[in-house]
Amino acid sequence: MAKNALYGDGHRRGQVTDRSQTHNPHNNDRWLKRDSDTGKFMDQKSDKESFKGVRKEK
Repeated sequence: MAKNALYGDGHRRGQVTDRSQTHNPHNNDRWLKRDSDTGKFMDQKSDKESFKGVRKEK
């Protein structure tokens, strides 16, 4: 059976920490990524799909 390396292979394991995403209904239904420490918006998706591995805000 194949086994993933623990580090150094450039892949993330599990959820991205200290970040969340929220849905923006005012901007053509796109997702915004927010830094949990500062509360500032970091990035917006160009398509209507959500970010992978980032928790969703309610």
